[in-house]
Amino acid sequence: MPQAGFLEFRSELLDLCLVSIRHGIDTGRVIRIEPARFDPALNVRRASFVTLLKNGDLRGCIGSLRATRPLVIDVARNAYAAAFSDPRFTKVSAGEVGALDIHISILSQPETMSFCSESDLVGQLRPGIDGLVIEDNGHRGTFLPSVWESLPEPQMFLNQLKRKAGLAESHWSEHIKVSRYATETITGPSE
Repeated sequence: MPQAGFLEFRSELLDLCLVSIRHGIDTGRVIRIEPARFDPALNVRRASFVTLLKNGDLRGCIGSLRATRPLVIDVARNAYAAAFSDPRFTKVSAGEVGALDIHISILSQPETMSFCSESDLVGQLRPGIDGLVIEDNGHRGTFLPSVWESLPEPQMFLNQLKRKAGLAESHWSEHIKVSRYATETITGPSE
């Protein structure tokens, strides 16, 4: 489960996202972060996703599934990538920054699930709690737990995740891997 206490750094993490996005607008580059300047709790290796919303609509979402770098670096780089590298959207402009809502999802370590069939897997899913990663035959996709808000039925959630991963909704194989994770989410307006 996510480490307790990241919510106490809400303002600092949201500000970090905003600084990263503004730096990207000004320079076209990712900001360099010195982890030692932050609280040690923010220097633990954690994976995160940064989601940008504008007027309630998705404007960018990029993240990492593996904890390979300090959380402050992961958040700053994912904020930059969500603003400028999400292939579904044009780059965020300076005029949009004030209209963005920022959601930071800090992931727990994914746990491989055990199941004997698709119906067994669906029965184990915890709506509103589980983020899922699905992998099969070179295809991979993930949904954050927040996706349950728009896909509340477990079978529908799984089917749409398969589609996101480039698999048919009806796809099933004995080699399919599914992992679950939880998130601690920090949200707020960009300014």
